[in-house]
Amino acid sequence: MELRQLRYFLAVGEEESFSRAAQRCFISQSAISHQIAKLERELGTDLLERSTRATRLTAAGERLMPIAAEMIGLETKALSVGLDPRNRMRISASMSFATQILEAISLVREEFPQLDIEFIIKDFTERMAAVASGDVDLALIRGGVDRSGLETVELGLEDLVIVTSNKHPLSGNPTVELSDLAPYPLLLPPRSSQILLHTVMEDAFGQVGQKVKLGPSIPSDHTATLDVLTTPRSWTVVYADTADATPRRGLSVMREAHDRLRIPVCAVIRSGAVTRHELTHLFRALSQSIAGRGAATETTYRPLDSTEQFGPAQ
Repeated sequence: MELRQLRYFLAVGEEESFSRAAQRCFISQSAISHQIAKLERELGTDLLERSTRATRLTAAGERLMPIAAEMIGLETKALSVGLDPRNRMRISASMSFATQILEAISLVREEFPQLDIEFIIKDFTERMAAVASGDVDLALIRGGVDRSGLETVELGLEDLVIVTSNKHPLSGNPTVELSDLAPYPLLLPPRSSQILLHTVMEDAFGQVGQKVKLGPSIPSDHTATLDVLTTPRSWTVVYADTADATPRRGLSVMREAHDRLRIPVCAVIRSGAVTRHELTHLFRALSQSIAGRGAATETTYRPLDSTEQFGPAQ
C-alpha cells in the first residue's frame, strides 16, 4: 500500500468523481483509476461503486476514509518536522478558494521571502479539526462557525451572481430583481451539501416578501451551468469568481439588483493563538484578494462575535 494510493482514494471519495479527483491531484483520470484498482486488489475488496452517473463509497470505502485522512495527515506532519515553525505557515481551504489564496501567498512572500507557506485542501470538517489541533494556522471558509476553541475573522464579502440560459425570459439584463425571479425554479445542490447557499437564498427572498421556488436538486456529477442550459426557464447562482472562469456561450450572467446575494469569507484560527506579524499580513492580503474578486466595496478584516455567525459554513 502506498500513501499516494490513499491520497487518490481520499480525493475520489470526497469529490465523488474520478475526473474531479484527477484534476485536484493533477494527474490523469486513468492513472488515478489504476492506482485505486491496485489498492482494492491489495485490500481484497471494492472501495468504490462506479456508475456512469456517480461514484459512491462502498461500506469498506466508508470505513477506510477516516483512516486514509489520518494517514495523509500524519505524512504531512512527518514532512514538516525539519521546518522551523517560525518560518512556516499552513492554510487550509477548499479548492474553490485557490485563486484568492495563491494571490495572497504571492503578496505575503514579497514581504517575507523566507516564509514557507503551504496550501492544503480539506473539506469543512477536516479544516476545523486541523485548526483546533494546530495542524494548520488558519482555515478559509464561507459563512461563520460557532465552535469552542475557534475564533472567526471576517476578511471580506463574496458576491453570488445569477446565471440563466440566454433563452430565459429575464436573460440579457445586467441586473435582475429577486421578485422577478420568484416564479422560476432555482437549481441548487441538495440542501444537505450546501446549507449555507440555501440559507442565503431563503433569507434574500424573505427580504422581498417572496419564497424561493426550488427546482430539482443538481446531481453531484452535474454542474449548475449545464443544467440551466438544458432547462432554459430555470436559473442558478454561482460565486462571481467561478462565473468569471466559466465559458459564457449560451449563458447570461446577471447581478441581483440590490446586492443582497453576498456571503462573508472568513478565516478560522485557534482562540488565544499568538498573532504573528506574518499572519496579520496574510489576513490583509486575503482581504485584498477577496475584495478584488468579490463584492464591489472593500471590507477590512475584523473579528466576528458569536451573534454575527451566518450558520453552517462551506
